[in-house]
Amino acid sequence: MAREYPFYCAGEWRTSSDRLEIRNPYNDELVGVTYNATDQDLEDAIVAAQRAFEVTRKLQGYERAEILQRMADGLRKRQEEIARLIAMEAGKPIRDARVEAARGVFTLQTAVEEAKRIGGETIPLDLMPYSQGRFGITRRFPIGPIAGISPFNFPLNLALHKIAPAIASGNTIVLKPPSRDPLTMLTFAEIVEEAGVPKGAVSIMPMDRKVGDRLVTDDRFKLLTFTGSPDVGWDLKARAGKKKVVLELGGNAGVVVDRTANLDVAVPRIRVGAFAYAGQVCISVQRVYVHRSRWDEFVERFLAEVRQMKMGDPLDESTDLGPMIDDKAARRTQDWVESAVAEGAKMLIGGKAEGRFFQPTVLVDVPKTSFVCSREAFAPLVNLWPFDDFEEALAEVNDSVYGLQAGVFTSSLEHALRAFEVLEVGGVIINDVPTFRVDHMPYGGVKDSGLSREGLRYAIEDMTEPRLLVFNRVPDTFA
Repeated sequence: MAREYPFYCAGEWRTSSDRLEIRNPYNDELVGVTYNATDQDLEDAIVAAQRAFEVTRKLQGYERAEILQRMADGLRKRQEEIARLIAMEAGKPIRDARVEAARGVFTLQTAVEEAKRIGGETIPLDLMPYSQGRFGITRRFPIGPIAGISPFNFPLNLALHKIAPAIASGNTIVLKPPSRDPLTMLTFAEIVEEAGVPKGAVSIMPMDRKVGDRLVTDDRFKLLTFTGSPDVGWDLKARAGKKKVVLELGGNAGVVVDRTANLDVAVPRIRVGAFAYAGQVCISVQRVYVHRSRWDEFVERFLAEVRQMKMGDPLDESTDLGPMIDDKAARRTQDWVESAVAEGAKMLIGGKAEGRFFQPTVLVDVPKTSFVCSREAFAPLVNLWPFDDFEEALAEVNDSVYGLQAGVFTSSLEHALRAFEVLEVGGVIINDVPTFRVDHMPYGGVKDSGLSREGLRYAIEDMTEPRLLVFNRVPDTFA
């Protein structure tokens, strides 16, 4: 019998009449059963978050750090269990799932350190004759209950990028995990409880869209942090009212392979960047621009790498490419690829759905208006084009409504610096793919790819407000 996973609401474990079965995308086996929270459950969680905020806002830095350290230690002890659960409910190959679990520990450990160094600054104010004898100091204060919505593709680590900075900064949070794979975070909720967070400070609850919409519209939340698709994210922002909004959205990440690129490095990294977790990564490599002098060699070597990839059971240690999250994702990818070919694209390899699996696919001569180029594919496909001039390649990367991260493989310092100046993205990665991320770095995009940045210190800035204290030095009356 499949395990039952209650949800964690206001410091209590609850169920509801709305049963939610979670099945393995690879073989449809039942992984576990949980429940969608009701509207009353959410109301209870919000009230508890408000009440708990009166406790968390007063926690000292060492107390917040100790709570996060216990979470990090708890996750470290259960890493393999969590990794296997990710592989089963998300269809992520076990090797990648282990990396995600390890990153989760790192995210929490980094939050421990950031909880200790939320600082301010001293500001000289004696810059005019009338302000002599005055100076100011700033300090950051937590803003209040936070609403978090996390995606299916990194069910642990991207959720921790919301929970960890919330706790580090003295806030409370109600998190809606993804409906496709919520069991990972419901398991982590056990670690949250064991870590001794104040009751009601953290609630982790699956919800249907109607109930979850209150995370967006309820004014008792002071910040909404959402990771997901651009269409959904911008709609949420439009309806969020006066609360702060942090959006980590999608992209169609571009890579430039310059004339001086080291193909021994570029080829295998681009293969990983394009096909990791079946391309279901918002910084997955989707567009690659290769200098014409390296084109033939790159294509030959890249296709050889792709041919070696193994599709199969996510729990098999040798699997490179698992299934897509559901049938709808595989069908949409098939439709987009067939449309691209009908519009003039040429398929070099792949291009077919096999149930929920989609073959790793490489396309050339793709029209720029084709969905596989202009939209976020979120699938194991990549488009290749040759270029003659480096500035032309940078312009092609910028020719997108998205701007999350971009990669440039080059041995030219001038070209690396030029890419940093010109590319309209949140991050430029030199001699690696845009899929690269370390969890303490500022991560986020521009244009349709989102607002603000994640990464522990940067998220804490959004979750706190600076407050100014001004001192006027006056003579002591009783001196």
